[in-house]
Amino acid sequence: MSRRNAAEKRIPPPDAIYNSQLVSRFVHRMMQRGKKSTAQRTFYDSLTLIKERTRLEPLDVFNKAVKNVTPLLEVKARRVGGSTYQVPVEVKQHRGVALATQWIINNSRKRAGRSFSERLSAELIDASNGAGASVKKRDETHKMAEANKAFAHYRY
Repeated sequence: MSRRNAAEKRIPPPDAIYNSQLVSRFVHRMMQRGKKSTAQRTFYDSLTLIKERTRLEPLDVFNKAVKNVTPLLEVKARRVGGSTYQVPVEVKQHRGVALATQWIINNSRKRAGRSFSERLSAELIDASNGAGASVKKRDETHKMAEANKAFAHYRY
């Protein structure tokens, strides 16, 4: 990373169907081996499954799921005087959403089920209801930050 100036944030264009930047970022994170059309098809299939199961607007369920999973605090390792401390720091909005999407996708891949679109839709529904492995991961991260609150004065 350059010491002179920070790298500029590249913002992906919004997706074609929902005109949402968050959906576009989520699909990019889902993509494997550069197969964007496969990732998009899988994501849109999962949204149709959400609509069938919950009778709610699928984009609202998706946005609520990402919001519920986004962490506010995390711990970062900080080396002070030969020992390493887990220092709690606040998470920036962009990084929080990135962590939330990553956790949702990883926990969907670990889930039992037939197709990935079914597993993703189940994880999104659970996350929007405040349950599921992704929300558990967020709570775990918050507990870790809370437990190490004594080292907050080492924040940088």
